Amino acid sequence: MLRSCRSLLVTELISVIIPTCNRASFLEKAVRSVLAQQLPCFELIVVDDGSIDDTAVRVAQLATEAIVPIRLLHQENRGASAARNLGIRAAQGSLLAFLDSDDWWLPQKLAVQAATMAAHPGFPISHTREIWYRGGQRVNQKKKHEPPHGNIFTASLGMCVIGMSTVMVRREVFDRYGLFDETLPCCEDYDLWLRIGCKEPFLLVPDPLTCKEGGRPDQLSAIHRLGMDIYRVQSLCNLLDAGVLDPGQRSEAVAELARKCAIYGKGCLKHNRPEEGARYLALAVRYQSL
Repeated sequence: MLRSCRSLLVTELISVIIPTCNRASFLEKAVRSVLAQQLPCFELIVVDDGSIDDTAVRVAQLATEAIVPIRLLHQENRGASAARNLGIRAAQGSLLAFLDSDDWWLPQKLAVQAATMAAHPGFPISHTREIWYRGGQRVNQKKKHEPPHGNIFTASLGMCVIGMSTVMVRREVFDRYGLFDETLPCCEDYDLWLRIGCKEPFLLVPDPLTCKEGGRPDQLSAIHRLGMDIYRVQSLCNLLDAGVLDPGQRSEAVAELARKCAIYGKGCLKHNRPEEGARYLALAVRYQSL
C-alpha cells in the first residue's frame, strides 16, 4: 500500500467545491472543516442549488471569518450533478476537491492528499478512506466497502466504491472524460468514476481523512434506495454505447448490466409491473447479443 507523503511541498492551487441544497444546518460544519485545513485551499466554492433556507446568510457570515476566499454561486434547483459542474467550470485551481455539504474533513486531509498525489504523478485522481457515522455514532464499514487502489473499474461495476467527499482530481481529467451526467438524479458519481476508471488508475490515500454521516431520510441514497439500479443501468448502457471499453471491460460491464437488469426486471414482474420488467429483461439480452 502507498504511504502518504506529508513532508512534500505542495505548490498546486486547490479549489474546493461544495454543492448544497437546504442543508444550512449541516453546511457550516463542512465549511469550517475546509477553513481548518493545515494546507489552505486557494478558494472554496459553495454552489447553492436553489435553497430556500438561510444558506446564503450563513455562507456570507462564514466568508467574513475566512482566511481563504469563499465564493457562493447560485442556480435554480437542478440537482447535485449540475451544482458540481457549475463549481468545476468556475474553479481556478489545478486540483479540485469535492465535499458534500453534510460531510466534513479532518484538518490534514488536503495536505496529505495533495502531497501524496505530488509524490505519485501517474495518478490523475485520488481518494481517501472514510470514517462513517450514523446518528452520531461511529460505525464499521463492511468488506464490500473497502476502497480500491489502482484499477478500480471491476470493483466499481456493482456499486459506487469511491466516496464523493474523498476525491481530489486534476482539472484536465474533466476535459478528457467530461463532467457529471446531469440527467442522473443519483448515481452520478458511479457513472463518472466508471468513465474515468476504465482508462485511468485511482490513487488510494490510505489515511481515513473524510467523515461521513449517514442514515438520514433526506439523503439521495435513501430517497432513491429502491430504484438506484435504474440509474446504474442507464450509466452502464451509456458506457457500453460509447465504445470506450476494451474487450475484457466490455465483457464485465455486460455481465453486470445483465445481473442488474435480471434483478430489477424480475422484481417488476413480481410487483405487477410486467411491461417494465419485460423491458429490462430484454435490455440485458440485447447487450449480451451484441
